[in-house]
Parts: sequence; C-alpha cells; structure tokens
Amino acid sequence: MVCLDTTFIIDLLRNNKEAVSIKEKLEKSSESIAIASPTIIELIRGLDSIHLRKDEENKINNFIDSIIVYPLGKQSAITSGNIHRELSKNGDIIDLEDIMIAGIVLTNNEKLITRNVKHFERIKGLKIEGY
Repeated sequence: MVCLDTTFIIDLLRNNKEAVSIKEKLEKSSESIAIASPTIIELIRGLDSIHLRKDEENKINNFIDSIIVYPLGKQSAITSGNIHRELSKNGDIIDLEDIMIAGIVLTNNEKLITRNVKHFERIKGLKIEGY
C-alpha cells in the first residue's frame, strides 16, 4: 500500500501528467492507495487559496470519500511528536500537518508519494517516492 501526499492529490486533480501516470501505474499493479487524515485538512484548508470552482471542490470531496484514510491514532501521534522533537533539535521545522502525515505513514509502514521530497526527506526512516 502507498500513501498519497497532498501535493500528489492536487497534481492529480489538476491532471498533471506525472501524477496521472503514477496513479495509472498504481492501479495496474493493484497496489492499495491511501491518504493520511491530515491530508484532508490540507485539501479542505487549501480550497480558497487555490480558487477552485464548485465542481473542483466536489472532485476533492468525491476523492476523499473514495479512498482509504489512515487516522492519526495514539501510536502515530506519538511518532509525530518524536518527529517534531527530532526536527526541532536540528532546526528543520516543517508544517505540523506534514509531520502528522509522516507519523501516520511511518506507523503504518507505508511509502509516501509526494512532489515535496525536500520536506519529507528530513524524516528518518520515511520511505518516499518523489516525482
């Protein structure tokens, strides 16, 4: 199973060729696809900032309804707290939602597909596929 980052979902909804190609490859491999619950926060929060039309908002809601969502549970919250603590020691602060996404992905032993490799590569042990 793989976990999709917010950047990937936005690119997918905008028909970015690379994102569409990766999704098609995943579907052919029958690999399960999921998102982390903080991704929903980022998608909904970003609706106004990316000036989406109502039909695009519906696309996002339909996408969320159609995919497995990993919640931020006790263990992933602890993992996220440890990630934040480790990054803070090194002065490598990233958005809290990204820290929670990484915590969820690590806890579930998944790989994260993201365009934002630079943010996530700072997190030890996180498996990342960039594009």
